[in-house]
This record gives sequence, structure tokens and C-alpha cells, in this order.
Amino acid sequence: MAPSPSPSPGPWLLLQLADAAFPSGAFAHSTGIEAAVTIGGRTSPEELLDAALWQAGHALLPFVRIAAESPSELAALDGRCDATVPSHVANRASRALGRSLASAAARAFGEDARVRLVTAHAARGPAHQAPVFGALFGALGVSSGDAEVAFLHGTARQVLSSAVRLGLVGPLEAQAIQAARAPLMDRVLEASRALSVDDVATTAPLLELWGAKHDELDARMFQS
Repeated sequence: MAPSPSPSPGPWLLLQLADAAFPSGAFAHSTGIEAAVTIGGRTSPEELLDAALWQAGHALLPFVRIAAESPSELAALDGRCDATVPSHVANRASRALGRSLASAAARAFGEDARVRLVTAHAARGPAHQAPVFGALFGALGVSSGDAEVAFLHGTARQVLSSAVRLGLVGPLEAQAIQAARAPLMDRVLEASRALSVDDVATTAPLLELWGAKHDELDARMFQS
């Protein structure tokens, strides 16, 4: 018998899940930014952020949305997601992030039977970040719209915190850049909601290529 639904969560759960303090492991990954700077010579955080946001909207948000709406479909969605990430570096990073998120959720919300279904899959499946993220939010009763917002916010935070640690921009300037990107993030969300998993596509091929070369860097601050 399927677990019975619980009351809709308040804002506190959403804020907790979207907070940088929630230990998802994202701080260890630069989304390809480190290689883009070192190999590609790209030093504009605005350019890198814009590329990463559109990439997330077209390649990842459909998985987040559909998994949040139907957490029971996680295994199938995870398999589809795995097929769309051919780069070994990006694939490895996505799996690491998904498993880290599932592990943190198991410790924080392990009493919830629906969360246990998500974490059980993460122990045996690829456990890519986007479908695990969506399924976890859906299992906890968070709407798919809020899950998409949280995921895109996390993408922006990950890129900009990487830029700060790489010395491309200061912390306050990074905050100003993120604030200025609010209209763009709204456009990314609107565009992604018309997409199904059959429509996912890479929109930042150079960022993907730089990220795929991350393992060849002589010195690395991030895992990917």
C-alpha cells in the first residue's frame, strides 16, 4: 500500500532544503567553472552563470519537476537522466551529488516512509542529482514549482560560490550578480516548464567540454 500523503509543509522545510547549510555536497563541485577558467580562460562570472542557468533549465529542470510530481517514477527518470549525461566527469559529479543529497535526507528525515523510498533507490541506482532532488522534494510534500525554484537557486549559488573561491569575484559582488539575474531565472523557469524529459538538451556545450577536461587539471580545488 502506498504511503498516505501528509499535510503540505510550511515554508520552513523549503528554506531548510534550499539552505547552503544543508549538506548536499555541492560545495565540492564547480559545475565545470574551474576548468572553464583554467583551460578556457573564461573569467566572467556573469557569462558562466548565464550559461549554467540555461543549461540547468533545459537539461535538468524537467527531471526535477517530473520527479517531484511523481516520486514513484524515480527509477525510470534516473535511468533516463543517466543516458543524457555522457561526460564521465559530469556523470560522476551528478551521481555524487544525488547520493550525498539522499544521505543527508536519510539522516534528517529518515522517519518518513516516502523519503526512505528515495534513499533506498539512491543506494542501488545511478542516483543523479536532478531526479533525486525532485523526488525528495515531492516525497516531503513540496510542490514541483518550489522544487524547481530551489534547484535553480542552488545552481546559481553553486556557480557563484565557485567563482568566489576561484577569486573571480568577491562575496558581495556575487550577491549583486545573483540579484540581477532574477528576471533571467524567471525566464529559465518558464521555458523549462514546457519541456518533457524527451526534450532535454545541452545548451552550454563549451561548459560541458571544459568540465569534461576537469580531471586533467594539474591542480584542482573542486571535484568537478
